[in-house]
Amino acid sequence: MSCEPESIEVTLESTLKSAETAEELTTKVCSQAGLDEEAQHQVGMAVHESLMNAVRHGNKHDTSKHVWLRFQLYPDRLEIHIRDQGSGFDLRRVPDPREAENLLKVSGRGIFLIRSFVDEFRVYNRQGQGTEVILVKRKNLRNKLEKRGKAS
Repeated sequence: MSCEPESIEVTLESTLKSAETAEELTTKVCSQAGLDEEAQHQVGMAVHESLMNAVRHGNKHDTSKHVWLRFQLYPDRLEIHIRDQGSGFDLRRVPDPREAENLLKVSGRGIFLIRSFVDEFRVYNRQGQGTEVILVKRKNLRNKLEKRGKAS
């Protein structure tokens, strides 16, 4: 048995429309991974927001640039890698939208939402290769065991 994860990778245009495409693909992959509808919706929203950030903040709407999306399906989790061609950012400098001075700001909630929808959120600034975010959603193995028990 191979330890290599099942992988799907796509290259997307650096347009806001790509966020919709990525969300649709994410829902299909999440379903294939066995995630329930709520988790599919949450992960889809996290990918949508991540793609929007990659296009808007990373690639600065430059249509000559691309965004790479890779799904890695492991037995216990789904990892989603999103990489742009931007110059990167410092996650520690992103303001907390829950702080009083940020409550009325229109932007700044994306990363907060992403973190609330996935189990892990990591950011890597790849020198000369853009920024890569990794989203991890763990599979709920208990629910799978319960479903198997009911089917017996």
